Amino acid sequence: MTYFETHTIDTAPEKAKPLLDLAKGKFGFVPNLLGTMAEAPALLEGYLTLAGIFDKSELTATERQIVLMTNNRLNNCTYCMAAHTMIARAEGVPDDVINALRTNTPIADRKLEALREFAAVINETRGWPTDYDVQAFVGAGYSEQAILEVILGTALKVMSNYTNHVAVTELDRAFAPAAWSAAVAEAA
Repeated sequence: MTYFETHTIDTAPEKAKPLLDLAKGKFGFVPNLLGTMAEAPALLEGYLTLAGIFDKSELTATERQIVLMTNNRLNNCTYCMAAHTMIARAEGVPDDVINALRTNTPIADRKLEALREFAAVINETRGWPTDYDVQAFVGAGYSEQAILEVILGTALKVMSNYTNHVAVTELDRAFAPAAWSAAVAEAA
């Protein structure tokens, strides 16, 4: 197995240092995912930039976390499921929504459930939803803009989930209370 270094601000390539410094300011520490991405400063910059753009979408914080966590689960990214559980809690996402995302169970709110289902369709079909899928999503109250923003969130998760898979990123202590695995989620 290839070993990927988890960089600190001091050990990171020069182009990544200011990005890690910004991340430390936001989180209070440099998350291991970002320290790993620092090996390729372009990836780190792309990920952080795309995350900032996704935050500007018409989707609410709860809706964005639904897209992100649905992709994390489908891509079996244990690191991102734990990290986004903690981030979702900090952003005020209701516990029942977080639990549904972690256990792949329906969300009680019908509109949010339609988003969870559509995000899964986009991931599972690699961007080939049926007309029925699109109409069901729009019928639940979402716009064509939201369809494209689900794709944006899915692209963001490809960057982080795949990095974690390849690098086997160690879970940060700050995210450990929300550790997740597909096997445990299925048993719940």
